Amino acid sequence: MTKANTINDKKAYDIIIVGGGMVGATMACALGNSALKIAVIEAHQSDFNWPKNSHDIRVSALTHASQHIFENMGVWQSMQHDGVAAYNKMSVWDASGQGQIHFDSVEVGQMDLGHIVENRVIQKALQKKLAEFANIDLLMPLQLQSISLDKSGVELISNDSQHLSAELVVGADGANSWVRKQAGIALNSWAYHQTAVVCNVQTSESHQDTCWQQFMPEGPLAFLPLADGQSSIVWSTSEEKSQALINMDEESFNQELQMTFGSTLGRIQLTSERGAFPLRLRHAKHYVQEHLALIGDAAHTVHPLAGQGVNLGLLDAVVLAEEVLRAYEKKRALGAMSTLRRYERRRKADNIAMLAAMDGFKRLFSNDITPLKLLRNAGLNLADKFIPFKNLMIKRAMGLSGTGLNEPLPHLARADIDS
Repeated sequence: MTKANTINDKKAYDIIIVGGGMVGATMACALGNSALKIAVIEAHQSDFNWPKNSHDIRVSALTHASQHIFENMGVWQSMQHDGVAAYNKMSVWDASGQGQIHFDSVEVGQMDLGHIVENRVIQKALQKKLAEFANIDLLMPLQLQSISLDKSGVELISNDSQHLSAELVVGADGANSWVRKQAGIALNSWAYHQTAVVCNVQTSESHQDTCWQQFMPEGPLAFLPLADGQSSIVWSTSEEKSQALINMDEESFNQELQMTFGSTLGRIQLTSERGAFPLRLRHAKHYVQEHLALIGDAAHTVHPLAGQGVNLGLLDAVVLAEEVLRAYEKKRALGAMSTLRRYERRRKADNIAMLAAMDGFKRLFSNDITPLKLLRNAGLNLADKFIPFKNLMIKRAMGLSGTGLNEPLPHLARADIDS
């Protein structure tokens, strides 16, 4: 990697991306080989020497749009090498009634509905790609101490007293974003009073390349297929029950999971450690201010029941990259509000729509009120029979259509991109 210009012991970049995870690294890759000097700052050192035949307990359900982003950036093949699991069917049902809906890739003329990929596999492929670009510095591990913004740009100071400057700083540093807090950007936020318990399991019956999701009043339980026949579990439940599930011995956990999910996939056996992540809706009141932009979880977090969080963040990343490159080509200021508002306009409405939809689903299914139970079960069954509506819904979830009513997919998220 090349070094940035150094002025009076200050490293000068065009753009500094704070956060080298999936979303931040994607934006950097989208700017790779451009004339812009980019720094990616990651607080924690990555370790990709994981044990053979092990799995990350954190996975992402990637849409076709996200797959196209990674294909067009040249990292999808690396992910495939480390293991991706295509799923071609999805089965969803209400545990407290008879409502159910089934999706099949054949019905929408596709080979699959999407892919389940371990987060560490995605991050490894992206960080490996970053090393190929002469215009990108990955500064890792590096902790930041302060940020100052003025009319000319942004200056960052690290804990080891490095000074870095840029015309634009991008907060891609997660749900508890330091950049967002330092910028004083307020949130609309509320707790779901649910915690997602995640782990991996082996089932005696094949997962059939299918995502299985059961809705219960305390939250949904999903089985997501992994490449070697195992399944990743995302069990959203009450805060009290989640703690009990984490503290159970392995045999008791297996029994509790078996009793809850049933025998659809045969006998269930835990194969990994367990993790717990509190669930909360967050949405930044503003994504941008002069010389600063937020992307991914720094701007919004959504309930994981449809697995859309990372996909929204990846679209943020490539749309902001598009707008930055457009501004550079037209010799406009990268950190100007006129540049950054274009990004915010293109992404905010779509993100709000998805957050509202997932919040509505969570509230509809997370209760035991009889009229609502009857309504949701009838709705599931009706949607399952109304094929045109069902196919439209799944195509939207797969990222096969635009990101809003009138907003086409960004260039990198399209399958027909020019090579």
